[in-house]
Amino acid sequence: MHDEVADAALRALRGSGRSPRRLLLTGWFSFGDGEATAGDVLAQTHMSAALARAGVPHDTAWSPGFRPGELSLETADPGAYDTLLFVCGPVYGPQVAALHDRFRSCTRLAAGLSVVDPADPAATGFHTVVARDGTGAPARLDLAAGAPADSPPPVAGVVLAHGQGEYGGRRRHTEVSGRITGWLAGKDCARVPAETRLATDDWRLCATAEQFLALVARFDVVVTTRLHGLVLALRTGTPVIAVDPVAGGAKVSAQARALDWPALVAADALTPRILDHWWEWALSEAGRTAAACHSKG
Repeated sequence: MHDEVADAALRALRGSGRSPRRLLLTGWFSFGDGEATAGDVLAQTHMSAALARAGVPHDTAWSPGFRPGELSLETADPGAYDTLLFVCGPVYGPQVAALHDRFRSCTRLAAGLSVVDPADPAATGFHTVVARDGTGAPARLDLAAGAPADSPPPVAGVVLAHGQGEYGGRRRHTEVSGRITGWLAGKDCARVPAETRLATDDWRLCATAEQFLALVARFDVVVTTRLHGLVLALRTGTPVIAVDPVAGGAKVSAQARALDWPALVAADALTPRILDHWWEWALSEAGRTAAACHSKG
């Protein structure tokens, strides 16, 4: 069931009685001004794996904004391919239609697509469309549903302080937040911004303290410059990397000492190396055990 679209695409590729000499795999993740969504990339992964199993030589064109330096639609030589395969998303609009002109010498197929308007040039330009929906036929399962995926990375809650003007010239909040977020951008983790501020008129914020505790309890690790980011994460048994954003140390450092929590970094000692050290420790058995000792259940 998971391979229905991929199998149908492979059958279409072999419809002429011969396999493609070389195929270019594309999608909305290929456009320079488009978006690379998790679903689109998983669809690419699924189709690429199916092509590899079938022995079909292929390359993938990526958006330069998403994967700079890799093959893109602009750098791909149309003459190097006899087949183009477009996967996932809507088969609609001028960006998709432009592929038919640039790769007019190729056999062009689309798979796992939603057909918005069968008469749109984006759709009519493909020699074959293996739709997931929009044609009146029963819907097919999206390619992302059956895509191979690696083990999930840790989920990191990020709780940062931005105000605290009471510390005057000792404030290092902007610099510290920039270093933390820059470092986190290079970690293989799912990053979730979280706010300790509560509100009943903003759906993006928790409305009760219990809601915030429920959120933090589901993180694998919390990275914070807030006193309550430290305290409440440990209350739920979630390991914390606490960074004091005030030069010389202030309430975050004092609370870490009161809690006897070791993963504390001073603003003037903040480096990727020290953050990496505490990251590894927080996600280790030792870090999880230490945090569990602070849990209030």
